[in-house]
Amino acid sequence: RLVFILFICVSYVFLYTYFKVPDAIRLTPFYYYVLYVSSAITTLLLLVVIINYFVRSTDRAETELKQANLNLSKKNDQIQETLKQRDKALADLDRELSDAADYVRTILPSPMSKGNIRTDWRFVPSASLGGDAFGYHWLDSKRLALYLIDVSGHGARPALLSVSVINALRSHALPNTDFYSPANVLGTLNKAFPSEQNNAMFFTIWYGVYDTDSHEMCFASGGHPPALLILKTEEGFTDLKSLITPNPLIGAMEEAQFTDLKCTIPKNSILYIFSDGVYEIEKTDGQMWQLDEFKQYMAAQDSDLGGTMDRLMAHARTLSDSVEFSDDFTILGIEIG
Repeated sequence: RLVFILFICVSYVFLYTYFKVPDAIRLTPFYYYVLYVSSAITTLLLLVVIINYFVRSTDRAETELKQANLNLSKKNDQIQETLKQRDKALADLDRELSDAADYVRTILPSPMSKGNIRTDWRFVPSASLGGDAFGYHWLDSKRLALYLIDVSGHGARPALLSVSVINALRSHALPNTDFYSPANVLGTLNKAFPSEQNNAMFFTIWYGVYDTDSHEMCFASGGHPPALLILKTEEGFTDLKSLITPNPLIGAMEEAQFTDLKCTIPKNSILYIFSDGVYEIEKTDGQMWQLDEFKQYMAAQDSDLGGTMDRLMAHARTLSDSVEFSDDFTILGIEIG
């Protein structure tokens, strides 16, 4: 290509210089013929060079494009395979989380519908498996232990920790523990489940022991929302009490000290134990439903135990305009007959 271009340039320079004379020069027919043929050949050669260049460039670009398409197709196949593996892993994870949630439900006690003490509860895990769990069982023929815990975070680890704590309480697997003393139970749990040994997880708890003879409840809470005691007075009014103790979270401080309190729970009273997921509901205006608003709502209810909790769930969904909860919705109700 360079040779042909150089030849053309030299020819035009030669012609320009040769014809650069003041007088007209008359060429012979043969010379005209030679110039015509040489110009035609030069033009054809130039066109051939240009066409060859573009053909080769087009072939090279087409080859590169085919190779790029082939590489892209391989990458696409790899991406599709990766997406299939991801979807399978997510499906397996969802199934495992669902199995874990089902297992948490299996360890929850059945509602008590007979006798002077009746219980009912509502447990709706959030979209991601949470760390709420609760239970109740008779320590002896007269005293009933009640407890609800809320482990920090969401996922399988908090759920496993909550199950471990519930099983320890239910089976009395905590050594040197007086399960009739809520303060002692919280102190033992604090030493048995330190956060540094549980992936920096801690939990809150409300634990109480109700005596059917004295109608007294001995209780202690560790960083947990207060239990709500609703009393019906003889005049028909509703009296509201919050049962809470100023104890720290469980697992946060190894040498923490715990105290408990006592209160009398007369007949025709209802005790609600719950986690913060029951009232920390983000409303449609972006504001959070507050604990005091929750208390006022519960005090205004005048129906049976199950109906009140069903209406509470419906009200929470209405506030957030969503059927799912961002945190575990867990509430335990105990009716003293």
